[in-house]
Amino acid sequence: MWSSSLSEASGDNKSQEEGPKMLREFKEFAMKGNVIDMAVGIIIGAAFGTIVSSLVQDVIMPPIGLLLGNADFSNIFAVLKEGKTAGPYTSVAAAKAAGAVTINIGVFVNTIISFVIVAFAVFLLVKTINRLRRKEEAPPAAPTTKECNYCFTAIPIKATRCPHCTSELKSS
Repeated sequence: MWSSSLSEASGDNKSQEEGPKMLREFKEFAMKGNVIDMAVGIIIGAAFGTIVSSLVQDVIMPPIGLLLGNADFSNIFAVLKEGKTAGPYTSVAAAKAAGAVTINIGVFVNTIISFVIVAFAVFLLVKTINRLRRKEEAPPAAPTTKECNYCFTAIPIKATRCPHCTSELKSS
């Protein structure tokens, strides 16, 4: 008896009622179409990011590196501080293993190219969606009324006499 009066005084019954209500509201929120669409978009976006990353590193950058004298962009770096073992280092991985502090210029270039490709792909996607939306919009409906030349009242398009001023109308 003492514990029930204590829980009523502290408001525990109210929090027990709000718990299922909040859970129900969260379920409604999570099951809305927009949230599910957003989750699918994020998952596909992450997968698309890995595809673009592979495209840049494995397809685009090797020919560019070949044109620039067999340069491997991912291994273009500047050493700021020598590591435990003195350089020169043949790759970023070798410099990191030696504990050197480096600025990884090639990795940054690859990231910029990845961003440009993703931005261009998103641009093309949005452009296509906008074009499809424009096609889906219905053409404006044919007018059903016309204006009386004398009293400027809206009248049915097939009318030959104005019901307001009784003027004869020219056939259109």
